[in-house]
Amino acid sequence: MSESQLWDDVDEYFSAHLSPDDDVLQAALRDSEAAGLPSIAVSRPQGKLLQLLAEIQGARTILEIGTLGGYSTIWLARALPADGRLISLEYSAKHAEVATRNIARAGLDKIVEVRVGAALDSLPKLADENPAPFDLVFIDADKANNPHYVDWALRLTSTGSLIVVDNVVRGGRVVDAESTAPDVRGTREAIELIGKHPRLSGTAIQTVGGKGYDGFALARVLA
Repeated sequence: MSESQLWDDVDEYFSAHLSPDDDVLQAALRDSEAAGLPSIAVSRPQGKLLQLLAEIQGARTILEIGTLGGYSTIWLARALPADGRLISLEYSAKHAEVATRNIARAGLDKIVEVRVGAALDSLPKLADENPAPFDLVFIDADKANNPHYVDWALRLTSTGSLIVVDNVVRGGRVVDAESTAPDVRGTREAIELIGKHPRLSGTAIQTVGGKGYDGFALARVLA
């Protein structure tokens, strides 16, 4: 058995017992694939982790940067109370259309809003609305802009909020200080920002599984 097959099998075992699939989640992935969206949604264990983090946080407001087909959005929104709010920012109108249908099928369209456009354009507009601080921010968009997204997350959160940054290992390339690849440079800058910022305490975890070799960063806003 190959190492990657073993990772898949372990993921499937954990998923079957701890994060069982359902028709809504399956449909979200199926419709995303049918629409030609890239197969880069979080895995089931990762989705359940996001839901648990939001529940542990007692989150009432969540900001997601990068919607794709709405799979992670559904996991996160399921942690919210009936009067909660999740705003998800998506660059692609096509992706947002698929996500909106998936979210509506999940019965979450009353608490989830998908906004279309470049996140770095949408975030200042969101800030101008003076929303209540977000309890959790999930960053899973273009990696080159990760440091900007972390900075905006800090502006839109308050003491005790959580910030999660996905896909930070970049297949191990994150250790290459000489890399000129935008995704590596952006990820390194985000990690180093979390490490040195006086308002943040964070860590990063390497993972293996159905999505291969990857990882995420988790930071708590201190003040």
